[in-house]
Amino acid sequence: MDRFKKFLIYFLIVLGGGIAFIWGLSTYVVKTTSDEIYSNISDLPVSNTIIVLGASVHSNGQLSPILKDRVDTALEIYRAGRGRQFLLSGDNRRNDYDEVSAMKNYLLEREVPENLIFTDPAGLDTYDSMYRSDLIYKIPNAIVVTQKFHLPRALFIAESLGLNYIGFPAKENHYDTDKSLIRREKLANLKAVLEILTKQTPKNMGEENPVNRY
Repeated sequence: MDRFKKFLIYFLIVLGGGIAFIWGLSTYVVKTTSDEIYSNISDLPVSNTIIVLGASVHSNGQLSPILKDRVDTALEIYRAGRGRQFLLSGDNRRNDYDEVSAMKNYLLEREVPENLIFTDPAGLDTYDSMYRSDLIYKIPNAIVVTQKFHLPRALFIAESLGLNYIGFPAKENHYDTDKSLIRREKLANLKAVLEILTKQTPKNMGEENPVNRY
């Protein structure tokens, strides 16, 4: 019994330490990126590119609510003259699933010129999207658009890669998975730190495709 009690105490100490570390890391990520996140479109400096990070799409090609909010916000920034073009970064590993084409079609339907839309079908996660935006698309500066809970991690990765990016949160709406998304985000910070420390290179790099320079 004494051995079990000792094990339980050690387990609780390790568990408590792990939880404290995860929360502390989350706080650090938020604090170190807060100055790069804008709350008013009118305050945004004009940037070369608006980067929209992907999320799920429905089988009929329609954007999920969370992705629609991201693209709608990016469209507002573009129409306000604060971003000159788009990089849509998402998952297109399978022929029957294509986040970037769904986003592109959505913008085309809203009269955005096709020559101002770049797509990254290998933006499989946030790290890959940020890494590839520089190495493949050669973006000199950008406004990153995603939800408020996700934006600090995206900018934390960008800053760690030496990128000149700022962020703007997508429209605030209630999603059925709000709580699980926030919990997942705190754990995802650990993955981001590991990717940064190991200087991970995305598996599918492909050829360079520089965006327009303005």
